[in-house]
Formats: sequence, structure tokens, C-alpha cells
Amino acid sequence: MHIHILGICGTFMGGLAALAREAGHRVTGCDSAVYPPMSDQLQALGIDLMEGYGADQLALQPDMYVVGNVVSRARLPDGTPKFPLMEAILESGAPYTSGPQWLADHVLQGRHVLAVAGTHGKTTTTAMLTWILECAGLEPGFLVGGVPLNFGVSARLGDVAPTLPATRGSLPPEGAVSPWGGPAAKRASMPLFVIEADEYDTAFFDKRSKFVHYRPRTAILNNLEFDHADIFDDLTAIERQFHHLVRTVPGSGMLVVNGLEESLDRVLHMGHWSRVHTFGSTVSDFTAQGEPHAFDVLLRGKKVARVEWGLTGVHNQLNALAAIAAASHVGVAPDAAALALHRFENVRRRMEVRGSVVCPGGGAITVYDDFAHHPTAIRTTLDGLRRHLGESQAGGGRILAVFEPRSNTMKLGTIKSQLPWSLEQADLAFCHAGGLDWNAADTLLPLGSRAQVASDIPTLVSQIVASAQPGDHIVCMSNGGFGGVHQLLLNALAKKT
Repeated sequence: MHIHILGICGTFMGGLAALAREAGHRVTGCDSAVYPPMSDQLQALGIDLMEGYGADQLALQPDMYVVGNVVSRARLPDGTPKFPLMEAILESGAPYTSGPQWLADHVLQGRHVLAVAGTHGKTTTTAMLTWILECAGLEPGFLVGGVPLNFGVSARLGDVAPTLPATRGSLPPEGAVSPWGGPAAKRASMPLFVIEADEYDTAFFDKRSKFVHYRPRTAILNNLEFDHADIFDDLTAIERQFHHLVRTVPGSGMLVVNGLEESLDRVLHMGHWSRVHTFGSTVSDFTAQGEPHAFDVLLRGKKVARVEWGLTGVHNQLNALAAIAAASHVGVAPDAAALALHRFENVRRRMEVRGSVVCPGGGAITVYDDFAHHPTAIRTTLDGLRRHLGESQAGGGRILAVFEPRSNTMKLGTIKSQLPWSLEQADLAFCHAGGLDWNAADTLLPLGSRAQVASDIPTLVSQIVASAQPGDHIVCMSNGGFGGVHQLLLNALAKKT
């Protein structure tokens, strides 16, 4: 089959392209404003990428157009279509479908799907769970909304025939030791597939959340708060979508639910038909005892594992509990899961160190890249770094938070009032306010002189460089490319020093 993907450089659609290519399909695609890491992955896969959405692409005559949710029927100020290819597809009657629907029809059928849903932490938790299953020898397929460093790709098909031992390759016999040094998990009766389950809408012609297409047998509900103000009116509307996901989990399935979230309590109270394992609260099934970088895992009060790793932040501790609980549903013991997490390397753009500049007289300035864009995610990211710096032998350092309100929710200003709260742990905050319809300087007034605002990237870089000191940690947070600010900062800091 030849599929042509509209919006191929999005994290989900790029992963779908990788799966289709691995399955033997011919894959082409188009997009605009391409940036890594997905563009690098597509290039490495040899997938032909076309710039823009020109109607001339109709001449490709693929068997199916797969339409990403970036595509709409919108028109430009002069009245011409923003996506002329989509208009041409509709006029011609050519076959088209959404990314989630194509995935459900061609990849997820006949698999035990483990879906990770939540406002925050989906990508990291999906990567954790996938790595745990990999270390147990279960060879899961996966689609992650980022690039897990343990795998180097955002998606793969995995083992598609676990009930045929002759095809199992490196999977050891039950009771033996996995290739990664831990006990091998019990063979699954179905091939496993781990997927990041997004609540955002499917396509312009299918306004259901993406995750209703996946029909998981194991579903993590990691957290839930208001987001995506461009498509949801309020938190209640999102809770309703999460309940649609709950409705698709079979009776033999499992829901892994954050016990700290009142919103998820309300979702469950709408009705559920599967076993529930909770995590996080003092009365949950799975709890943690200790600091985020080194903690015991308790199952109903009894120690069953210990996690020691390089990740920071309470949010990652909760992500780990969710992954460990979900893995137990497919036969991976908590102690084996914890052993795998010891070698978990996180995901690109999750507190990823982009570089350091050594300063004359000693000390260095470190620049990080992080995907945080919602106020809660910004706060947890900075809290985790502050805790880590406080525990380090180097004695800490200042945190300079650099962010852009780029998501649709933040552009609308719906939750802008939470920004001062989210930045409390930062010594200084720098906001790229280009293109906003609301006044970022007014919003950040509670931070006083600790906050600066710039309307363009060069001004932003100049502000940061002028303020930076040896020992500083500069955390750049955005769900986009951020204008290459990371390398611009490193270059400018190098010149300064």
C-alpha cells in the first residue's frame, strides 16, 4: 500500500510513518515548518517529504491519504484554502482516513494495547513502560510522542507473534533471565503495543479524542486537568472524553489510575468495568517511599521493589509507579520493572542537556531543552531541577526559566494566570511573547524584576546572556522548535565568556 501522510512531521504522524514503513508500505508525506527530532527520524527512514500542502500532490495517487489533525478547512485572509491538497482530495473523492483510525485498522488489531493517557507525562511514561517490557524480553511495539533515548526511534512494530515460540528470537524461556539481566516476563497471549494516548481531537472530520480508537486492555490515566482550550470548553468536557476511553477497556483489562487526582475520581464514578489499580496517594495500591531519585515501591504497604535512577522530580516518581503497575498486568514483576528503570535514559527534549559553556575562572552555564508548555508541567520541571540541585554536591545554582506560550491553550491565554505560580522555583524567568494576543508582561507582574519579556528570539537571547552567571542552569521550555534558541544561547554565551 502507498500512503501519503498530511502533517507527517508531527510526533504522532511521524511515528505512524515509521510503523507503516517498517510494515512494508510505501510512505510519502507533506508538512511545513519542519524541526527535529521528527524530521531527522523521517530522513533516516528514507521517507520522501514534501514541503507544504499543494494540490499538485494529488498526482501521487496513493492508495490512501492519512490526514493529521493539523489539517483543517481553514482559509487564508485572501480566501484561498490553507490546505489546498485537502480540498483537492475532497473534490476528487480520493480515499482518506485519520492517523488514529489507520493505526487501529492496520497495526493495533489483534494486539494487547497498553495506552498511556493524561494531561502530563504521557511521553515519558510511555517510554518507561515500553523499556520495562523490552527489558523483560517481551519485544513490544510502541508509538511514543517523542524519541526515547533507549531506542533512538519514536515507533516500531515489535514482535507480532508472541504465541509462536519459534519466532520469539531473543525472548528467553519463562523463568529464565531476560537479555537485560532481569527475570523474564511470562509470555503474553497477544503481541504487545504501547501507545501514547492523546486526548486531542482525531481530525477535522472526526472530533473524538485520538485515544478512543486504540481500544486498550491496559490503560494508564496518569493525571487530568484543563488543557486544549481550543477544542474543550472546560474540564468536564475532557473528563467525558476520558470516560469514553474507560468504556473501551474490557472486563479482563486494567485501569491504572492516579489516586491523587479528583478529576480522575469523577471519571471513574461515571462507571467502569475493569479492574482498577491506583498509584500515588497514601491509600493507593502502588505508593513510593523515599526521594524521587531513590525510592522504595510499595504494593498495598509491602515493599516490592526499589528504584534508583537518574531522573528527578516527584512527577517522574509518579510516572514510574504508573509504568510499574501497568507492566504488572502483562506479567512483569515490580522488582524486574524497577531494575529496568535503573537503565532508563528518558526521552529527547525532557530535561535534555543541549550543552554547557565553561566560564573563565571556573564554573559553567548549562542549557537544557524541555517540552514543558502547560503551567503545571513547567512547575514540575523546575521543582524537579531545584530538588536535584539542592541535593547535588556542587551546592546548587540559579535556575533561569526560558519559555514560550506556544500551545493553543497558552496562546488563547486561558490559563495564563497560573504562569507566576509555575515559575516560583526559577530565580529568573524569560518569556518569548511574540504573536500573543495577551500582555505577558502584565501576567508576570507578580514576579517583579525576576521576569523579563521579549517579542523576538534575538532580544530574548540578549536578555538571557546579559543576566547569565557561572553556575546557572538555563531551562528552555516549549512544545515547538523555539526558534533554535538553545544553540543560539550556547553560541552567544561562548562569545561572552
